[in-house]
Amino acid sequence: MKQIAHFRYTLLAAAVALLLPLLLPSGTLATEVLVFALAALGCNLLLGYTGLMSFGQGIFFGVGSYTAGVVLLQLKLALLPALALAALGGALVALLVGWFSIRQRGTYFVMLTLAFAQMFYFLAYTMKDVTGGDNGLLDIPRPPLALFGLTLLPTTSSWQYYTVVAILFVLVFWLLQRVVDSVLGKTLLAVRENEARASALGYDVRLLKLAAFVISGAVTGLAGGLHAMMTGVAPLSNIEYHTSEAILVMTVIGGTGNLFASVLGASFYVLVGNWLSTLWPRWLMLLGLLLIAVSLYMQKGLFGLAMKIIDAVRGNKGASAQAATATATKEKHS
Repeated sequence: MKQIAHFRYTLLAAAVALLLPLLLPSGTLATEVLVFALAALGCNLLLGYTGLMSFGQGIFFGVGSYTAGVVLLQLKLALLPALALAALGGALVALLVGWFSIRQRGTYFVMLTLAFAQMFYFLAYTMKDVTGGDNGLLDIPRPPLALFGLTLLPTTSSWQYYTVVAILFVLVFWLLQRVVDSVLGKTLLAVRENEARASALGYDVRLLKLAAFVISGAVTGLAGGLHAMMTGVAPLSNIEYHTSEAILVMTVIGGTGNLFASVLGASFYVLVGNWLSTLWPRWLMLLGLLLIAVSLYMQKGLFGLAMKIIDAVRGNKGASAQAATATATKEKHS
């Protein structure tokens, strides 16, 4: 039971990956949920565990998309090496962005990440030979999951590709959960709670923040690479500011400081957004109202709401059990 409790969030993430094919008719939509859940996981590591509100997540997502697109189109690499390079590209760019951004805090840190987001957007727009400019990279292939030349899983259909993404999603979630449960994760929480005290205790705060940035960039870059293979396109919009905004909103909706909360937030954003878009072309206005409601009444996000409901049910059960015990005792003595 202790082992199950220890891995409960990883098991919940795996349960989501198993349930999506049963609940959704579209393999592409289910894949999109897991892809953005990965991106939100990377954002949560920065915001929820390190206290850094970054508007640069779209940079890493876009770099991952372009890296996967270029190596698949130009070098004809297999799926796993292409994704590894997408994660590496995201990590290297995160190292650069983080190196400069962590030198400031608060509003100035946010402004720096915004400035980098704009800079990389126009860089991608200008480098048309590499990124395709305004058109993006088109006809990105989707190779099968293979190891040592042996095909393990085909990716021809959307549900076959979903299976590959689901395996990678659960694996990355497990690895990130190991990170946040480790000494590094606990130290990041100490930095989030009181940076000055963590520094006074001898921790290298800048190095810790940079480590969080690099891990976050690698996970988000991986998500970008998976997204490019899912759609067959690496568009310019993947690297623009609005992608950063969407990833940040997913993280906040789910709740910060818990990895499974990011899965809830990404699922809510993608699925509700998809549903609202069928009702009204200007569905973002409706989503904005939902976000206002979340900000006003669910400040700990969907995960916080779920925990409140669970605690309330446990409280009622506990009260019922105590009342039953008191009644039984009274009857015994009467």
